[in-house]
Amino acid sequence: MNPRDILRHELIGLFVEVVDAKNPYLKGIKGRVIDETRNLLIVEKENGKIVKIPKDICVFIFHLDKCKVKVLGELLIGRPEERLKKKFKIIYPY
Repeated sequence: MNPRDILRHELIGLFVEVVDAKNPYLKGIKGRVIDETRNLLIVEKENGKIVKIPKDICVFIFHLDKCKVKVLGELLIGRPEERLKKKFKIIYPY
């Protein structure tokens, strides 16, 4: 998986961080993605709590092996299999 095509890959298992959100309580949440629905990322925080984060109101940083990628949550809306069919602009590493 590389930063340019993160939107076309499975997000489950990646470490994620919410860096900006319309809801101030969501900002700063960090953890591992354990599930994904059409509109939500379900994240297990480091303390074991499970949090549901709406995709459309957040900006995420996904930690890949050697880099971090900043992604607008609006681009993640939809099921993973639906995102394969979409065309996206190039995303640069954060």
